[in-house]
Amino acid sequence: MTEAADTAGAAAATAGALLRAAREKQGLHIAALAAAIKVAPRKLDALEHDRYDELPDATFTRALAQTVCRTLKIDAQPVLALLPLPEPAALDTVAGSLNAPFRDRPMRDDGAGLAGAAIRPLTWAGLLLLVAAAAVYFVPAGTWQRLVAPSAPVPAVVQAPLPAPAPEAASAVQAAPLAAEAASAAAAVAPPAAVIETVHSAPPPDPAASAVPRLVALRSNDASWVEARDVRGQVLFSRVVQPGESVGFDGALPIRLTIGNAPATQLSFRGRPVDLAPSTRENVARIELQ
Repeated sequence: MTEAADTAGAAAATAGALLRAAREKQGLHIAALAAAIKVAPRKLDALEHDRYDELPDATFTRALAQTVCRTLKIDAQPVLALLPLPEPAALDTVAGSLNAPFRDRPMRDDGAGLAGAAIRPLTWAGLLLLVAAAAVYFVPAGTWQRLVAPSAPVPAVVQAPLPAPAPEAASAVQAAPLAAEAASAAAAVAPPAAVIETVHSAPPPDPAASAVPRLVALRSNDASWVEARDVRGQVLFSRVVQPGESVGFDGALPIRLTIGNAPATQLSFRGRPVDLAPSTRENVARIELQ
């Protein structure tokens, strides 16, 4: 008789009764269990007394029951089997509708679409007219006259041609740069004063050279430039002979002489005077001594 009553009680037990019996068997108060799983005690009491309408939905109910079973360390399958199943999600219905063949909606033939399309341009035209009327009303009249009136022409500025310079002035202007360039060129070409002074300065007389007669002797009454080369083309003498100066030198014959101021220069070769007049042209004498 007792086994038959236990079997009938187990068959008539609900999910809430199973959870409540497991909690009471472990001696755990409902408030302590609610604090352990961090849920309000009233929701846990609604679950144990099968008041599912006080819970948000079936999904929350099953999740709460599974959490209680995990905390009490009992099998959750017998409890979940007695709980209502959640309703199919709306996404499943949408997915089914997505797989349905597409059928285009027939166009309405009552003329409402065409009438709306025709009314829209008229609405914009009316708004534009209102804006224009407001502009005319609020803008002063003088502003429109200033905008419409043509602007006065700007007088053209005529530049008078510059008078042509006089021939004398033009010549002076052109001659000034040329004179400056000529002065710069002369300053660049002209040798320093120290060099000129060195060239024209007479070397000190050599007593030994004056005592021994030379092969070629020269004396000048005025400044005369003299250059002498031997048979190999080597320069024997090349400088300016000063007025009253006597010079002499030796070298391998024949000796070629170039005398710049021949009329003022006396030449002696082997102690005998040489006439420079036959070899002189334009005061320059070119003679070969053998």
